[in-house]
Amino acid sequence: MVNDLSFVRENYARIREAAADAAIRSGRKPEDVALMAVTKTVDPVLVNCAIDCGIRLLGENRVQEYQSKREQYNPEAQVHFIGHLQTNKVKYLVGNVTMIQSVDRMSLAGEINRCAEKHGIRQDILLEVNIGGEESKSGVQPEALRALLESVAALPHVHVCGLMTIPPPCEDTRYLEAMHSLFEQMKACGVQGTDMNILSMGMSGDFEQAIACGSNLVRIGSALFGARHYQ
Repeated sequence: MVNDLSFVRENYARIREAAADAAIRSGRKPEDVALMAVTKTVDPVLVNCAIDCGIRLLGENRVQEYQSKREQYNPEAQVHFIGHLQTNKVKYLVGNVTMIQSVDRMSLAGEINRCAEKHGIRQDILLEVNIGGEESKSGVQPEALRALLESVAALPHVHVCGLMTIPPPCEDTRYLEAMHSLFEQMKACGVQGTDMNILSMGMSGDFEQAIACGSNLVRIGSALFGARHYQ
């Protein structure tokens, strides 16, 4: 485990430097881009090592796994849910996670609103966009985003803070650029009750390109913790 911890520390230092350089090249400050540690299948000891290094955002993909690990996490880090979410699992997240990034339909937003009302809170969310139109991925289609944004914004216990996407693998940055353009369009709409401040885009393989294209939150898993080991 000691060697694993050293591995995480070395990876974090390298990722932080690369992200900072990408932010500067894009005309921003390093602190303008948040690094999220994606924790699917990762031992909490390694996650806490990343928190000790400076990570302040954790990304959870699975509700059941999050429930089994959350008490072991250093509370200095906030937890976002980033995986595909079924409406019957919402009750386990609202009031526990800081943000739900994967809201892609009105029925899901409505259930989040209902649970948040019970807790007496306003749940922060991001709307997930299927920027590549892939059938295998969740996310609202770009042409339907504005209507969904306006509908979700009307819910009193849901707070839209921005957008999230998982673009298709691509040799160029066309999807990243398209997503940033869509983000700026939604921000310019000025829909009441929203704060379009977060563009969650970029993972281990493309986070530098995503930052260059305007992302301000990148989700890093394997580059930080190594390849996932599924049981």
